[in-house]
Amino acid sequence: MILVNTNEIAGKEITETLGLVKGSTIRAKHIGKDIVASFRHLVGGELKEYSEMIEEARKIAMGKMVQEAQELNADAIVCIRYSTTAVMQGAAEIMVYGTAVKLRSK
Repeated sequence: MILVNTNEIAGKEITETLGLVKGSTIRAKHIGKDIVASFRHLVGGELKEYSEMIEEARKIAMGKMVQEAQELNADAIVCIRYSTTAVMQGAAEIMVYGTAVKLRSK
């Protein structure tokens, strides 16, 4: 599966657009890590607990999107975009979406 955030893929021709595919997840860190992040927020620096949470969420959402595209027998997903929304303090939704397509070599 080819995944790109562009409209085209070099050396390939889009022969069919299969439709929008998406994946999303809502993730939260447990209270212990939330407390650690709160202390780090006071002194400055990267909030590693939240960085890890968001990275994990991106991987899960991307996996769901790819699975949806595979069910359509897509060769690639083009125009991939991410969206994030804070659901509550310490929890966020990550959504990734794109267009599933069929390809052939030029």
